[in-house]
Amino acid sequence: MRKPAYHIFVCTSSRITGQQKGYCHSKEGVTIVAKFMEEIEDQDLGGEVFVSNTGCFGLCEKGPVVVVYPGNVWYGAVTPADVEEIVTEHIKGGKVVKRLEI
Repeated sequence: MRKPAYHIFVCTSSRITGQQKGYCHSKEGVTIVAKFMEEIEDQDLGGEVFVSNTGCFGLCEKGPVVVVYPGNVWYGAVTPADVEEIVTEHIKGGKVVKRLEI
C-alpha cells in the first residue's frame, strides 16, 4: 500500500461502540462518505485519496463536517451534492472550496 496524497475525514457521528447516531449522521454523513468513494472512483483517484468516517469533531452546529489533509482544511454543512465540487476543485484542482470552508 502506498501513502495517499489526500485523506478525507467525514463525520458520521460514529460512537466508540460502532453505533452511528447524532447530528452529522442525521444529516447524511454516511451518504457523504459513500459519495466521496464513488467520486474518487469516477475521477480515477483510487489509491491517491483515502476516505475515513469519524466520530464527532465538536462542531455539530456546522455539520456535517469534512476535513481534508494535507492542509487541514475544514468544510462545514457539506451535502452529498457538494462532494463532486470538493473532489474536482480541491483534490484535483488544488483550490479550497471557500463557500464551504469553516
